[in-house]
Amino acid sequence: MIKVLIADSMSPRAAEIFRSRGLQVDERPGLAAKDLAAIVGPYHGIAVRSSTKITAEILEAARALKVVGRAGIGVDNIDVPAATARGVAVMNTPFGNSITTAEHAIAMMLALARQIPEADGSTRAGKWEKNRFMGVELFNKTLGLIGCGNIGSVVANRAQGLKMRVLAYDPFLSVDRAQELGVERVELDDLLARADFISLHTPLTEQTRNILDAKALAKAKKGVRIINCARGGLIAEDALHAALTSGHVAGAALDVFATEPAKDSPLFKLPNVVATPHLGASTTEAQENVALQIAEQMSDFLLLGAVTNALNMASVSAEDAPKLKPYMKLAEQLGGFAGQITESGLKRVRVDFQGHVASLNTRPLAAVVLEGLLSPLMSSVNMVNAPVVARERGIEIIESKNETAGDYTSLIRITVESEAGTRCVAGTLFANQKPRVVEVDATAVEAELGPHMLFLMNDDKPGFIGNLGSLLGSAGVNIATFHLGRDTPGGNAIALIEVDDRVPDAVLTRLRALPLVRQARALHFPGMQRAQARAA
Repeated sequence: MIKVLIADSMSPRAAEIFRSRGLQVDERPGLAAKDLAAIVGPYHGIAVRSSTKITAEILEAARALKVVGRAGIGVDNIDVPAATARGVAVMNTPFGNSITTAEHAIAMMLALARQIPEADGSTRAGKWEKNRFMGVELFNKTLGLIGCGNIGSVVANRAQGLKMRVLAYDPFLSVDRAQELGVERVELDDLLARADFISLHTPLTEQTRNILDAKALAKAKKGVRIINCARGGLIAEDALHAALTSGHVAGAALDVFATEPAKDSPLFKLPNVVATPHLGASTTEAQENVALQIAEQMSDFLLLGAVTNALNMASVSAEDAPKLKPYMKLAEQLGGFAGQITESGLKRVRVDFQGHVASLNTRPLAAVVLEGLLSPLMSSVNMVNAPVVARERGIEIIESKNETAGDYTSLIRITVESEAGTRCVAGTLFANQKPRVVEVDATAVEAELGPHMLFLMNDDKPGFIGNLGSLLGSAGVNIATFHLGRDTPGGNAIALIEVDDRVPDAVLTRLRALPLVRQARALHFPGMQRAQARAA
């Protein structure tokens, strides 16, 4: 049975969803790292929020793990590169708490503008210092957004409702999207110079770490107010402290900090700082939404192969997954075939999709081709890490699509360039379900692959097939199916032979010694063997 571990506290409905989908689920929130490592081995999925750290050590102990699901947006607590290297999908829920976090940013901006927390404390102390707390209006002020994705765009909408002008710095924001949102797309220096309020809504990466450092803050408009409900580490906190103390920055509202829990910070001693303990996503609605979403996403992945909101692999919707399933099988077989007949270092891989398959979501199919291609050459490769493994080894990947059908309604062709030359394998689906190899190195052949295959290239001369059959018979190798093809009479010929068991190395040596043989390879497709065993 597929097993899922819920490693952080989240809505009980998440566990209900897993169980309703037929998955076994255990709830063990709050485990120390060593305790988590001790139990994580048999789990296929782990669901977390922000407390549990999924480190390289945890991933190494999680020998059955296929997916880590983060109920929320940020994945700072997950070692995504280590997960990718081990072939583990990492998913988040980028939309479940967008409204909640955006509303918190607006609330923080209002609290900062009107000095509400400090005024509240003063009033509760019986001081009634009405003249001390002179705030500023948001009306007609300029808000600068650093990051204008899911959350930033909601903040922009709410700010426009308050009649604010909105600038946005985001390298990924297109001109059309900016126009649609009604924001002005600007460079960072322009935003710093013009904004009365700055709100950050970007992930923490090497490019965004300390994006508001001393140099950037010095460029900001004097009297600016800064709101950060995104990620600690986006602001250099020592530089912010200095700018707040000097008065260059009028105030800051911070929900996140470089080190959390943030129990002792020099910023807390400043009267012009509003601080909350990472409450951006802390509403009943948001926590319910992200818990339900991650449970559904993980269930779809583990049961159907659907991929939603994954950070390290191509998306496959639950609707597309059944359509892609037979093509995934075909792509894996073709990739495995090409990988096993290629006998030297890979330099370039081209994947061509023709006909109906070209109209589908082909990114996961290309990843599966790479999985099949690389698996014979190295262990622990799957569709999650295969593209990364290929890039790390300098293998160029080219993908092309042509929806015009040729001889077949759909065709996938893999061309592999290696140090020894070029090999090409093509295949299609019969009856939209059954994978068939239809071409090898420009030679037409029609073959259904089995768990154990023999592939031979030879000169097309009389007597060869008889010699081949005699050798296999004398060696006790039973033939299940036999498929032949040639380019021209007397030219190049190929044979694809399904056999019952692995062909011993000694038999391969004898096959290679036969007259007219130019290549003899034993091909193995363990995934097909497992599928046949399950069917039996």
